[in-house]
Amino acid sequence: AQVVESGGGLVPTGGSLRLSCAASGFGFTINTMAWYRQAPGKEREKVAGIGNLNWDTNYLDSVKGRFTISRDNAKNTVYLEMNSLKPEDTAVYYCNRDPPDSNWGQGTRVTVSS
Repeated sequence: AQVVESGGGLVPTGGSLRLSCAASGFGFTINTMAWYRQAPGKEREKVAGIGNLNWDTNYLDSVKGRFTISRDNAKNTVYLEMNSLKPEDTAVYYCNRDPPDSNWGQGTRVTVSS
C-alpha cells in the first residue's frame, strides 16, 4: 500500500489550499479514508474522514465549515479543500485509511503565516 500527498505550501492567514492524496496498492474504493495532521511538538490528529459507501464525512471541530474532504474513486484519490486557513492549521498533512494503518506517506507541509 502506498499514498502520496501533495498540494501543501506557504499561504497567508485566510488563504486556501487543496491537498491531494494518490493511493495505490490496496482496495481504495472499499476503504474509509481520512486526512491527518501533525503540528510541531504535537501528536498526529485526524482532521477529516470520508466513508467508502455513502461518502459520509466527519471533521475535527476546529476545521468544520472551513475544510472539505472529497474523493474520486476512479482516480484512487482523496482531496482536502482548505479555506480560511489559520496559523494553527500549520502542520504536515497526511492521508491514510480510517482507522489508519502503518503505511504513512511523507506528507505535505502546510504553513500558514500570521
